[in-house]
Amino acid sequence: MLARLARAGGRRVTAAGELVLFGQRYRTQEMNRQDLIARLAKLLEAAIPEPVKRRPTRPTLGAKQRRLTGKTQRGTVKAMRRPPADD
Repeated sequence: MLARLARAGGRRVTAAGELVLFGQRYRTQEMNRQDLIARLAKLLEAAIPEPVKRRPTRPTLGAKQRRLTGKTQRGTVKAMRRPPADD
């Protein structure tokens, strides 16, 4: 989870691994502090869920056959363009 938090933090994570949040949105220190706590909570919520691992998929048999017939047809078209072989 710490690696995901560091990735979500982006440039706000120092080389020492500290998360630095900076806020001057409001005029009072207390409002800025509350805003930073809310932003930190949002960052933590984004880092909590583990990403779903991708399952590799394979093309169906029909898709393979369609691809191969298309390649065969294209090859015959190109073969017809060639001049006849002198044997």
